[in-house]
Amino acid sequence: MNTEINELEIIYAIVNCGLGSKILHTAKGHGISGGTIFLARGTANNQILKYLGLCDIRKEIVVMVSKKSVVSKVIDILDKVFLFEKPNHGIVFTMPINDVVGIKKLEGTNRNIVEGEIMYHTITVIVDRGKAEQVIDAAVKAGSKGGTIVNGRGSGIHEVSKLFSMEVEPEKEIVLILSESDNTDNIVSSIRKDLEIDKAGNGIIYIQNVNQTFGIHK
Repeated sequence: MNTEINELEIIYAIVNCGLGSKILHTAKGHGISGGTIFLARGTANNQILKYLGLCDIRKEIVVMVSKKSVVSKVIDILDKVFLFEKPNHGIVFTMPINDVVGIKKLEGTNRNIVEGEIMYHTITVIVDRGKAEQVIDAAVKAGSKGGTIVNGRGSGIHEVSKLFSMEVEPEKEIVLILSESDNTDNIVSSIRKDLEIDKAGNGIIYIQNVNQTFGIHK
């Protein structure tokens, strides 16, 4: 089973609302068997948009899993079709499946590893509903350019939803932040301090390595 898992990789595509199904359709045409689309919202670091109440941008997160050989081909095709190199066209990145399930990390190198060092991380923060914006503010204060917010709500008071193999109680928010590895500690420290994450019940933070990325603009 471990050998089979080590052959898998996850693709995450964060795009404007309405593009998720097109991303999934294109990927399925080139070897991806299926995927899941989550509704979310992004944050715009623009004071004028905030003043006008337009700082929240509806987003879709597409999650797809396949063999590494397929993922490498599909992510190149997605980049060419959806032009992630252009600003505001979305972000696509990949991660080893074993980082998500907590198994020993993959060996080898990839596009975002330089001399054995990971260039990007994803920071995932799970907090009570209404605190996601505070997470974003703390991250931006430490140098982040923003993040994506997902509502993690069950359909009933006694139910939970699952996201990224984690159970999320109703009325929670999940914040996804893509960071340069050398700034990850600063961002996490800022969030821990401002949200008092170390206090019981205030939230959870976890960090994952990123393999390939498209759509990140300095």
